[in-house]
Amino acid sequence: MRPMRSSGGGSGFGFSGLESMAAKLAIGLVAGSVLTLAAQATIGRLLVLSPRAVFPGFQLWQPFTYGFVETEPFGIIFGAFALYSIGGGLEMTWGSRRLLQVLWGGTALAGILTVVVGLFVPLPGYYTGGWVMGTMAWVAYGLSIGRGQANFWGIPVSGNVLAGIGAGFVVLNGLRAGWATQVPELFGLGIIFLYVRGGSPRRLWLRFQHWRLQRQVQGRSRHLRVISSDRPNDKYLN
Repeated sequence: MRPMRSSGGGSGFGFSGLESMAAKLAIGLVAGSVLTLAAQATIGRLLVLSPRAVFPGFQLWQPFTYGFVETEPFGIIFGAFALYSIGGGLEMTWGSRRLLQVLWGGTALAGILTVVVGLFVPLPGYYTGGWVMGTMAWVAYGLSIGRGQANFWGIPVSGNVLAGIGAGFVVLNGLRAGWATQVPELFGLGIIFLYVRGGSPRRLWLRFQHWRLQRQVQGRSRHLRVISSDRPNDKYLN
């Protein structure tokens, strides 16, 4: 899966060194998953997201740790690959700090929203979030390319289609196992779509300020009067 921007010939996913933020996120996913599997009865169950244990049990760290846990081999391997490769491509454009804020922060926000939903709707006992973070990276990369050309396993597609494929995995899993199993993923898709399509907090604040300035200008213009274009008779001025 090697996306290519149509304007630049071919630029693939970024495979940066182990010091990159993308690599650290991938290593964190592998380490957290192995630790969870090796100590399922003790620390492992504290790292996953259990909606009914966060608030009543005061396990408030879970929305911030479940993103580094997967319990299936497929999820661990391909989740780490997505974070390292696709995340590396995003890091080249966004930088390390922004990548961490968007992917990890967005995954944590999705977890918090899932816990809120769990207060009103019965949800599964626990969630892992490695693929929540990986899916957010996948969709963000595709949306950032937009109509530009990408390559999905040798098939030329647009960036928007690539993002749709990433979202399609969530839809298929929801149809297979039930939508309740995909609550964090669904929130993650919504968060990353709003962010990439101009819904970041900074942009929203700038748009609000622009709207407020326009309202102020319109309010002041109501008190202004149009001066007639006819010149007054100035023969008595001299």
